[in-house]
Amino acid sequence: MSGAAPPSRWRASPRRFGRLVAGLWMFGTGEGLVVHSDLGNSPWTVLSEGVSLHTPLSIGVATIAISGCVLLLWIGLRQRPGLGTVLNAILIGVAIDVTLALTSDHPGIVERWLALVGGVALVAAGSGFYLGTALGPGPRDGLMTGLHRVTGIAVARVRVAIELSALAAGALLGGTVGFGTVFFAVTIGPAVQLALRLLSPVAPAQL
Repeated sequence: MSGAAPPSRWRASPRRFGRLVAGLWMFGTGEGLVVHSDLGNSPWTVLSEGVSLHTPLSIGVATIAISGCVLLLWIGLRQRPGLGTVLNAILIGVAIDVTLALTSDHPGIVERWLALVGGVALVAAGSGFYLGTALGPGPRDGLMTGLHRVTGIAVARVRVAIELSALAAGALLGGTVGFGTVFFAVTIGPAVQLALRLLSPVAPAQL
């Protein structure tokens, strides 16, 4: 048994910081590719797209705004943020907009399917990199763990409820829901688990 203190959520070595930034950028790029596929977004990006359709905000900026709103909910849940929490709220949205700006406006069917599959793979790989830094959970992950702690409801049920709520709100606002949404929901869990095993220097139980 080790008596070593857990790593700081705010101070990071250059290597740890680099893994964090690279992982978050990969995550955002993957989300952008899923949007580019036009086959159905991930639940939270359905919400971001829905917000963007009714405001002057781009999908990426809407993602940042929603992350900020979620972080406000942390106050009542007494969640502890970290450097990773703050950068998660910003970089993913920026990466989504950069990705969409660099992709073609009218992709062919092959490009769309490659974007969907590649996007999910990048989200999983990015998760493996940034979660392994243990620099604080993302806004949505912190909301999940905070609600679990306060309510006593199982993590899996809390996560499903949060994801379905974001998806329903986004769909009502006109966000893209389709096969890609189902594909993302079914594959992202196992893909992230594999990425953590291959890419994270920290055991999942320690995150």
